[in-house]
Amino acid sequence: MVEPLADAALTQFIAEFNAQPVPRPAEAGAAALRAASEERAAARPTGPKMHAVHDVAVPPDGVAARLYRPAEGPTALVVFLHGGGFVMGSVATHDRACRRLASASGASILSLDYRRAPEHPWPAAVDDAMATLRWIASRPPQLDPQPPVVAIAGDSAGGTVAALACIRARDEAEAAPELQVLIYANTDLMNSGASMQSEGHGFGLEVEDIEWFNAQWVPDPAMRGDPRVSPLYAPDLSELPAAIVITCEHDPLRDQGEAYAQRLRSAGVATTLRREPGMVHNFMLWDIISPACAAAADRVASDMRAALAATPGG
Repeated sequence: MVEPLADAALTQFIAEFNAQPVPRPAEAGAAALRAASEERAAARPTGPKMHAVHDVAVPPDGVAARLYRPAEGPTALVVFLHGGGFVMGSVATHDRACRRLASASGASILSLDYRRAPEHPWPAAVDDAMATLRWIASRPPQLDPQPPVVAIAGDSAGGTVAALACIRARDEAEAAPELQVLIYANTDLMNSGASMQSEGHGFGLEVEDIEWFNAQWVPDPAMRGDPRVSPLYAPDLSELPAAIVITCEHDPLRDQGEAYAQRLRSAGVATTLRREPGMVHNFMLWDIISPACAAAADRVASDMRAALAATPGG
């Protein structure tokens, strides 16, 4: 039995997860992982009703995205990048999470089906995120009424892509969002931090699986410490968007996420850092499983609402 987590339901869920004789991601492969994640998503109840939901194609390559509008009229817009180890996850797997995020934050959510590894390794996902930010900045009619504030957010691997897109937008001096929300993100593909060992086994995300996922996105081990794939190693983090960084007590990625938040603060970036006590990776998708996970996801939305409201134009 795992140690008590944020609530009894989560403790039981992780214990049952650990007892299942399922193949590791490296054994299952991308296709099976994707099919399983889509099947789990299809079994979840639909999230809160929206004022409008539209599927759109982001130029120039027609990347699929889904726009969730929680209310009529102009709202802040958050580009959301789903998790899934760079390999799985989709608009469909995060549909309920995005609906909940839109409803509780009051912001419209544009969920992006960015290209995934191993078919599309780095930099494809970051390129897709950048194309989306450029498209939003062009004020396309598909987004009318136009958002007064633009943010970018992501969970897990999606948080990695969001952080990298912010750095690229700054460096290329175009389409930078006003806020970045990094939810249990991987900021270091070299897997630094003591939590990789202390929290790396038995809490739903295993170190060996992280290593496999990272290798799908960045096949060359020598490149995984490159700041273009691991934002923790970026030499300069100044003049980046304000940040909300969420970590979990029992997540192997905890320490690297918190190290990134501290580096952002040291560079003068307004940064909110919160470690969710007793919590594990992936809570954004587990609101039905655990009331504590639902409450943690609601806190992310509350943080977003407050930060967007404090942004000029918000």
